[in-house]
Amino acid sequence: MKCTVRIFLLSIVFDMKTIIYTAIYLLLAYAVAYISVVYLGMAGMGKAIFLIIIGFALVGASAFTSTYSRWWGEKGGQWATIILRNLLGIPLWFTGFAFAWLEPSPFLFKPNIMLKLIGLFLMILGSIPFIWGHIELGWRTHMPSVKDTLVRHGLYAYVRHPIYAGGFVIVAGLALIKSTSAFVTACMLGFIWLIVQARLEEIDLLQRMPDYKDYMKQAPRFLPRLRR
Repeated sequence: MKCTVRIFLLSIVFDMKTIIYTAIYLLLAYAVAYISVVYLGMAGMGKAIFLIIIGFALVGASAFTSTYSRWWGEKGGQWATIILRNLLGIPLWFTGFAFAWLEPSPFLFKPNIMLKLIGLFLMILGSIPFIWGHIELGWRTHMPSVKDTLVRHGLYAYVRHPIYAGGFVIVAGLALIKSTSAFVTACMLGFIWLIVQARLEEIDLLQRMPDYKDYMKQAPRFLPRLRR
């Protein structure tokens, strides 16, 4: 009985910490987005950064599947993740990137065919682990659940986040193809978000999958080890 009460109290404390951390995370994101609007204006670059940051914040908040499932059950937690990530977060940051791409801002370095070819090569290269990682995860990618099993084969035998690793390369390629100050700024935000998002998801995965702690010791986060 005492053990059950202790576990119950610990779960409440953990949930409160999660609520506080999530609230702080979202408040900081909204603060940065608000500052971008105030200093850059709602039109053009300000709008792009606002949408990107809000989109990234919502996708980040979707990472806490285990917490949402404790509150609303397995299906409720799954739907909370789907809504925050697929229906709100991803469309918002994608729209923000589109605004940044279309924003008429100065080029950071003179565009030339060689840079564009390198950028295209990086995009193709990054798309390989990006697409392959999605295929290996299957429905777990956009519909995570507390009943998910750990994937450790294929690319996931070498790195924990092959999708995000490919995302880094894709974003770098895009920045070379469209090297305006507006779009490069968006790409830099993308780099930061990929790092933060991977960490947030790992916090959740440690709760949903008991084997994930050992898996973290075996596979690096983004770059594979030269020697296994």
